[in-house]
Amino acid sequence: MTRTPNIRQESDSYAVTAEFYDILQADEDEARVRRLYGREIAGARSGVLDIGAGTGRVTMLALADSWADVHAVEPARAMRTSLLTRLATLPAEQRDRVTVHPHPLDETALHAVADVAVCHNMIGCLPPAVRGRLWSAISRALTPGGSLFVQLPPARLPVRTVVRLLTDKRVGAHVYGGRMTMSAAGYRIRTRADYWVRTADDMLREHTETFWMWPATRARLVGELAPHGFVPLPGRADSELLAVALRGRR
Repeated sequence: MTRTPNIRQESDSYAVTAEFYDILQADEDEARVRRLYGREIAGARSGVLDIGAGTGRVTMLALADSWADVHAVEPARAMRTSLLTRLATLPAEQRDRVTVHPHPLDETALHAVADVAVCHNMIGCLPPAVRGRLWSAISRALTPGGSLFVQLPPARLPVRTVVRLLTDKRVGAHVYGGRMTMSAAGYRIRTRADYWVRTADDMLREHTETFWMWPATRARLVGELAPHGFVPLPGRADSELLAVALRGRR
């Protein structure tokens, strides 16, 4: 008897950004990932859970610096394609330790698979109600005593428009560039990503993608996590990072 496959609609968000992310932002992000999570990932025993894996900076660090299994959760097809392309170049020993999940964590059946979980550069993209489902799913996916590390989103709405120009990168005869523009829009942050490809004389292509973010303070996130069994880890005062541990059985 042939089973009907469980086909779900996939996210096509980041379809533009996926082309430009690695060339324009990955080097800086790789250094940030190692600084924020490197020690904890290297000490993982049962597994590393990379939530919102993107093109794979946390996943690649976990495969290189630990012997633990890795679960990379990435619902966006464009980002997941880049991630899988990167994984395809790895030795079989590393590929055998990583499973890529194409749906949000709360739609997976992961239970006690990891002692380290990372939410890097993604919590700000989730509305509060979705964050609540995520915290519950993480508490199920972690082993008791496991740790969760969350890169903090903006704590408040920007009071004025903020523009960040990305450093140009040359690929052969073409130069890739971009900028990120953040502005307040009601209770959300509108983030517009503009990308371009040019030669020395001509603009070849221009693309734009818009994302929405929801600000949240450290205190608010700690309060949201508490009902799911998480408590702050002592001695972690990094302004970019929230570190919590799962206490007791659920």
